[in-house]
Amino acid sequence: MLNTDFFKELDRFCFMVKKRVTTVYAGERRSIRQGKGSEIVDYREYMPGDDFKSVDWKLYGRTEKLYIRRFEEEKNLTTHILIDASKSMDFGAVRKFDYASMIGAGFAYLVTNENERFALSLFADQLVEVMEPRRGKRHFLAAIDLLNKAPAAGTTRLDLCSEQYSKMIKSRSLVVLISDFMQPLPSIEEGIYKISRGSHDLIVVQVLDLKEKDLGWAEGDTKLYDLETGEMVHVYISPRFRELYRERFEVHSNGIRKACEEVGADFFSITSNTPIFDAFLAIVG
Repeated sequence: MLNTDFFKELDRFCFMVKKRVTTVYAGERRSIRQGKGSEIVDYREYMPGDDFKSVDWKLYGRTEKLYIRRFEEEKNLTTHILIDASKSMDFGAVRKFDYASMIGAGFAYLVTNENERFALSLFADQLVEVMEPRRGKRHFLAAIDLLNKAPAAGTTRLDLCSEQYSKMIKSRSLVVLISDFMQPLPSIEEGIYKISRGSHDLIVVQVLDLKEKDLGWAEGDTKLYDLETGEMVHVYISPRFRELYRERFEVHSNGIRKACEEVGADFFSITSNTPIFDAFLAIVG
């Protein structure tokens, strides 16, 4: 169940995230387009292939030259929020799926306050739930209801899900991808590359339980279970084993960070013991 006090904090401290909101969500972004819009910016000479509907015939009557009207058009940006709902997210003192849902809901809340459109989708080994892009409080409440009721189940295929979802994005968008990324690195890299197609702004958030980053809580004979496959391994955790685990974990995290850097995405790795508002502020601040 999502903690609604988080949204009260967002309202109370909205001035702290205002800069990121206005630049990322781009409710006031403008671009010069030919032939449509509401406010004429300037003119340029007609060139073969231009739409005749954009010709200013009054100006032609005065100059006997063909000119194209250029307009200033407000650009709305759709935000797509994708949250990992695989079984590995069903872990932690603060369940990773609940924490990821709060981050996703935070983006949805800010977008709704900007009167912009957002889509929210859940994925595992395939897309599980897909909400179409819409705006408004009713849409936001439907997203909260979905997150409160959704189970965390199945394995993870970010590469496949990114391929499926990227085909649904119809225009340049902000994409927020939230997962624990507990899967082979090549699948993660491929997923990040695919979802960033089309010059989308991409924010990648890794949500982890502190126990996953450091095995300091375990010692000696230990049984470890893979939540997604049900597989159990019996290991002996020694200081050397913990050191090797940390090294491999760091290699994995650096691989995700490198893939994000290659596509110009922002990457954040957060543990679920971090106060949710502090985590969200770090992402959007």
